[in-house]
Amino acid sequence: MNAADVAGGFYARVESMEDSPIPDAPPDRRADMLPEPLASRLMREAEATRARSPGYIAALERFVARLVAAKAGETAPRVGDPMPPFLMPDHDGHLVSLDTILRQGPAVLVFHRGHWCPFCKVSMTALAEIQDRLGPARLHAISPQIAQYARQMRDLSRARFPFLTDIDAGYALSLGLAVWLDDDLARFHRNAGRDLHAYHGGGQWIVPIPAVFVVDRAGIVRSRHVDPDYRRRMELDALLAAVTAAA
Repeated sequence: MNAADVAGGFYARVESMEDSPIPDAPPDRRADMLPEPLASRLMREAEATRARSPGYIAALERFVARLVAAKAGETAPRVGDPMPPFLMPDHDGHLVSLDTILRQGPAVLVFHRGHWCPFCKVSMTALAEIQDRLGPARLHAISPQIAQYARQMRDLSRARFPFLTDIDAGYALSLGLAVWLDDDLARFHRNAGRDLHAYHGGGQWIVPIPAVFVVDRAGIVRSRHVDPDYRRRMELDALLAAVTAAA
């Protein structure tokens, strides 16, 4: 399958600026059941994208095709590799290191684009729904956005896990996970009122490729999910299984 074929299947939507959280699950949902599959929620966002902005879709498909052709994210840590150390501020300004996390249990590191991305909102909300089922594992969300917006994202998703600021996307860059938005996409985002310079506290229009790394207490990657298409994320049941295996 070539890059054009891959890109042709992607859907996109000019993201909504609404900041209302996802509604609560029905009260009769059994506690031992997984919530709705994440892929289904993300597909609804994707279908709405296709209906609302064909121009954005065209720009996005060209961009994603280039990422696929360049094998973006391929060099990120693989299963069996050590996870490189980091030190980042959390949503309250406290410094958090990978070593500190691993002293408490396995780490689940989730790279996302930010509060302005509705697909990230859906993903973070879904993770919040299973946060009590991760056992000893410590989930941390990572993005370039500064504390003000990290707190906003945490509140919107009703998460209790920390949101870390990867300043200037430096850690994502070191892992091979960061990409520069091209001029076409940047123009669409500006026209929609999204200012990544403000969200990131300055710097370039750089966003991470959404990714999940499950890291055991020894600092070794036991599972990973890396996908240049930000509409596809690690499914909840796969994450829970990976955490169980790493514990």
